[in-house]
Amino acid sequence: MGDGAWLAPAMFVVAFGFIFTGFPVAFALGGTALFFAALGVQYGFFDWGLLTLFPLRTFGVMSNYVLLAVPFFIFMGTMLEKSKLAEDLLRTIGQLFGPLRGGLALAVVFVGALLAAATGVVGASVVAMGMISLPVMLKYGYSAELSCGVIAASGTLGQIIPPSVVLVVLADQMGISVGDLFVGSLLPGLMLAGMYALYVVGVAILKPEAAPALPASERQMPWPELLRRVVFVLIPPLLLILIVLGSIFAGVATPTEAGALGAVGAMLLAAANGRLTLDAVRDTAVHTTRLTSMVIFLLVGSTAFILVFRGLEGDAWIRDLLTNLPGQQIGFLVIANLVIFVLGFFIDFFEIAFIILPLLVPAAKFLGIDLVWFGVMIGVNLQTSFLTPPFGFALFYLRGVTPEDVPTMAIYRGVVPFIAIQLVGLGIICVFPEIVTVLLEGR
Repeated sequence: MGDGAWLAPAMFVVAFGFIFTGFPVAFALGGTALFFAALGVQYGFFDWGLLTLFPLRTFGVMSNYVLLAVPFFIFMGTMLEKSKLAEDLLRTIGQLFGPLRGGLALAVVFVGALLAAATGVVGASVVAMGMISLPVMLKYGYSAELSCGVIAASGTLGQIIPPSVVLVVLADQMGISVGDLFVGSLLPGLMLAGMYALYVVGVAILKPEAAPALPASERQMPWPELLRRVVFVLIPPLLLILIVLGSIFAGVATPTEAGALGAVGAMLLAAANGRLTLDAVRDTAVHTTRLTSMVIFLLVGSTAFILVFRGLEGDAWIRDLLTNLPGQQIGFLVIANLVIFVLGFFIDFFEIAFIILPLLVPAAKFLGIDLVWFGVMIGVNLQTSFLTPPFGFALFYLRGVTPEDVPTMAIYRGVVPFIAIQLVGLGIICVFPEIVTVLLEGR
């Protein structure tokens, strides 16, 4: 890399310095790129001509058909939340699981998995379950730690259970099929949901006072009414999920087409329940626009950053660094997971995906690592970033809807067991890659 070898590492330091001070990430990346491009030209280590590629790459980002799936899936999930269909779903399943000790917590896990498959948006799931379930759980004697922990963790299942906005972004950044990544992540996502449920059952057995059954007075819904709610509240969203995911898995539709179908399906479900109001559509459209715009700005900023970083031969520095670690593949995987896990304490998963992933993928290819399995592994690791204090976004979402008498430390203590479960799940995926690849055989 010559005498300019210090420029590429310095880019990282400066960019993360801006990010950790709270400066908007997209502008931190773009500004750092321009500054180091000028510095590289000054010292003769960078060619200004490379920046002429930036408009072409930006146009490529804006015309990327795969990324169209992002606003569709966001719209689908937000519509289900704004039209109160997610709330109906949670109340119905709460009635089904209520008679069991720990039943409300199990209902939260089950609904978290369903909302993950229906929305792919963590914020909507955590806020919806926090507003609906948390007051009920606290009212009937559930410990604040278990209640907060299970809601925050179950809400993050939207990261890994398809269709997930994060998986769409990961597939785009890694240059692999979104459909393959969806198929590969299905079993790991369900495995994590099952591990959450097992933990809840364990708490209900060992500490019954922390997870009591719903009182009989609250379970007096007549069976005909409960059956009606199951048929008209639970089954339609399940059918929508099956149609969206089934069309992708069967190869009938691309993720973008399936996302559009899901968005229309969510509006039809809202209309069928008399909930398709102008306010719901407007709020959904505004939320979708804001989140999609954030993703696109981040992607444009990271494109500028990676372009200049490669112009300064930073990609060669990273590749040499990661491919010459002791243990080759094992050493690379350990370092990659540690870096993503630690960064998850401080910055958003989108930022990690856009900054770190383009640097890890070339090394993974060089070492012969299956990129679909690698993408699922990263997705599970990024899911953990939502739960890790001090900046876990699921914690912020939940804190915003938590009663004032529940201290923030109760939320932090509540997520610790679920972070441990996440790490165990990540280890299982690393040791048994068949969990990811078994459904991909024959595709």
